[in-house]
Amino acid sequence: MSKDPKAGGALLSAYVELTKPRILVMVLVTATIGYALANDGLAPYGLFFWMLIGTGLSAGGAGALNHYIERETDKNMARTKNRPLPAGTVSPIVAFVFGVLLAVAGAGILYAYANPLAAGLALATVLLYALVYTPMKKVSWWNTPIGAIPGAIPPMIGWAAADGQLAAGAWVLFFILFLWQHPHFYAIAWMFREDYAAGGFRMLPVVQPDGKNTFRQSLAAAIVLIPVSLWPTFVQMSGWLYFIGALIIGLWFLAACIRWRLSGTTLDARKVLRVSVIYLPLLLVFIMLDSFVFESVSWLQN
Repeated sequence: MSKDPKAGGALLSAYVELTKPRILVMVLVTATIGYALANDGLAPYGLFFWMLIGTGLSAGGAGALNHYIERETDKNMARTKNRPLPAGTVSPIVAFVFGVLLAVAGAGILYAYANPLAAGLALATVLLYALVYTPMKKVSWWNTPIGAIPGAIPPMIGWAAADGQLAAGAWVLFFILFLWQHPHFYAIAWMFREDYAAGGFRMLPVVQPDGKNTFRQSLAAAIVLIPVSLWPTFVQMSGWLYFIGALIIGLWFLAACIRWRLSGTTLDARKVLRVSVIYLPLLLVFIMLDSFVFESVSWLQN
């Protein structure tokens, strides 16, 4: 009897969903930013490739473990009730083993092809995300600032893989991503606050329904993000092309947060989310363009 190809495709899709592909893409983009800034580009490409594979597997493992831990809660939320575990597509024990294997494989690859520091940072990210941030979502609205810590480590993994240490620039990237996450995730929490309440999550818009603190924290983070994101130019991590680009998109992000602060609408929260998703890839583009221009000028001068 032949296997149903549609069933096989659905199962494969379920495993992909367990890795939280949207977050995974963000992790890979930010890890690339760290690698590129530490290394003045993406070469050596072999190391860059293995850095992406190791970081991606670790992030996917963290996502699968998150699915496992929140499997019962997900049944109560409209946007998560069809995830692989609540839907019964994948069993809890299989999801748990899948997550552990991905996390260990990712750290192992980073250890073998990069260095122990990069591997340690990847494991720390998995543990903080799965064992600290995930359960804390049921305890306190502080889950978002605390969850921003493992969320800000991926560029440090890229930096460590390229440089073997965490220089000041790695910490600048950490704080850029730490700040960026606040408007990004507060916008999501505002958009789905009723769903989070049904799931028993103590997100800030749930415990403080008037939204004042949510808007205030998002706006404050967007304001501080601008000078922090410009700091790489002043410590000679990047040039003025990056500075101009980072300033423009930082002001764009801030403007979206101001509109949301003034209106308090779900529509403007969605706009903040959309801008935030575009912000990080654009930051990477400016880093790459800046590096390319610098190398071209250096070549012409020689």
